[in-house]
Amino acid sequence: MTSLKRVTTKQLGELLIERKVITSEQLQKALDYQKVNGGLIGEILVQLGFSKEEDIVQVLTAQYGFPYLPLTNYDIDLESIKLIPEPVARQYCLILIDKIGNNLTVAMSNPLNTKAIEDVEMLTKCVVQAFVSTTTDIRKAIKRCYVKK
Repeated sequence: MTSLKRVTTKQLGELLIERKVITSEQLQKALDYQKVNGGLIGEILVQLGFSKEEDIVQVLTAQYGFPYLPLTNYDIDLESIKLIPEPVARQYCLILIDKIGNNLTVAMSNPLNTKAIEDVEMLTKCVVQAFVSTTTDIRKAIKRCYVKK
């Protein structure tokens, strides 16, 4: 697993302010909330209604260079998906999109979660290529693809 390199040194909140997605005051409220309750700043901004998931995903793409993969109407390989057990997919909010050779294409709500990537690589003995997607899209895909028998 290689370390993640930022494309820009700016923080998520700073980039969202630059793009006029949120205000400085909204960011401060979110940071105050985070100090008390914990959590990821992007998810908190969405929870508080200051931002949409898509805005967070686009900034993560700009910040770290992760490709964005919208999952709506995306064909997920239902055979390959069995490589990652449903509880693992739910725990890390990720879904396996495709497997080519020893490489897995995985959509994640938090592609900065190196533990999730390492766990999936250890579990599958494959190399993970992380894409970023919204939490909502991933949860819908998990529900759609992991069919109870």
